[in-house]
Amino acid sequence: MSNFSLDEKLKAIQRYQNGTEGVKSIAKSLGINHEVLRMWIRQYEYHGIRAFEKSYTAYTASFKLDVLNYMNEYGTSPNEAAVIFKISSPGIIRKWRNQFNEDGKDALKSKKKGRSLMTTNKENIAKKQEPTEGSVEALKAEIERLKMENAYFKKVECLSSKQGKITKQDKAQVVYELRHEFPVVTLLAFAAIPRSTFYYWVKQFNKPDLDADLKLLIQSIYEEHQGRYGYRRIRDELLNRREQVNHKKVQRIMKELGLKSVVRMKKYRSYKGTVGKIAPNVLGRNFKAEKPNEKWVTDITEFKLFGEKLYVSPVLDLFNGEIITYTVGSRPTYSLVSEMLNKAFKRLSEEDELLLHSDQGWHYQMKQYQHALKKQGISQSMSRKGNCYDNAVMENFFGIMKSEFLYLNEFESVDHFKQELARYIDYYNHKRIKSKLKGMSPVQYRAHAQQVA
Repeated sequence: MSNFSLDEKLKAIQRYQNGTEGVKSIAKSLGINHEVLRMWIRQYEYHGIRAFEKSYTAYTASFKLDVLNYMNEYGTSPNEAAVIFKISSPGIIRKWRNQFNEDGKDALKSKKKGRSLMTTNKENIAKKQEPTEGSVEALKAEIERLKMENAYFKKVECLSSKQGKITKQDKAQVVYELRHEFPVVTLLAFAAIPRSTFYYWVKQFNKPDLDADLKLLIQSIYEEHQGRYGYRRIRDELLNRREQVNHKKVQRIMKELGLKSVVRMKKYRSYKGTVGKIAPNVLGRNFKAEKPNEKWVTDITEFKLFGEKLYVSPVLDLFNGEIITYTVGSRPTYSLVSEMLNKAFKRLSEEDELLLHSDQGWHYQMKQYQHALKKQGISQSMSRKGNCYDNAVMENFFGIMKSEFLYLNEFESVDHFKQELARYIDYYNHKRIKSKLKGMSPVQYRAHAQQVA
């Protein structure tokens, strides 16, 4: 195959870009394989006219190794690597790969030409250039190395403290920032990243961040909800704001920004054995309700504050996850539950046929409790003994409340805690969106359902 000038290659690429001819027809008219033409086009799209600048420097072993490392790291093919590194043919890269697989790094070294005396002279010159141990030059070199290490670790520590770990992108960024103070080759060796990886990220640094506005929006939603939202709920909130974003992209951006939702802890257990009548498990883990005030669940959870314990008794509507009402007390007495019932009954109408589910806590076994339900025409249901999954929705709410409220706030007193709890319940009902509620809050979903009906 004859060599083609720069002008001939550009004309062939122009014919393809005009859209009137295909790759195969152009290649046939030039008498070349169509894959060769594809390579010209890709290299031109990636590097511009510089792709065809001739280099008379032989490929070094380190360069070959960088190319192979890049392919392994990013999963690129020889064709793609040839484009990125401006190598005339992917066949050259395949040859390097075969040599490396058969004989290792030494196989990538170019065969030295000329007499061995030249090599000996070069080695002698290199030895003469190295400073003698203990000399002023050696001490200066050591000081410079220590300065570089100190500057590198300061920047790396700053990045790792924000994200929890240091990535190759972060290492490349640190090297890029220090490139005017210290030799890039030395910095790369110290950072233990390949030269190809560094220059790959340098190209990315110079590109505009297409997700800059989205990152600011995700950050603002996360802060608005005090870290309570994970990537799924943030995705739903973005949809509410007419931002169509895939949940995986939201997850990736949150990982880049170091944003994580909070974790959960266990709840208070009120089971004390059989102290009254055990009701059957009528609910049977069927947590779906067709309308409001059809199925409620309740339980008690415990908070530890200022060396004391506080107990919260809420009741939740399975239709939309709304907290109907709740009570707070310093002791888990029956009055905590009875007061909660009296407040919750005010939400019922004569048409409502309600099922109220709980665990086998001693409060719910008492005659007073069961009589109060019977008087209101409410059916009672209880979880099976030692089976928390039978009341999973209530368990889930307690985990969310502790994660999003208790562990994210500092309280000055018990009264301050109660004030903030009231604010959180109001937030949970009116503002906190849920995926299963089509991106609406519990109150919004109830209002929407009533409008449709």
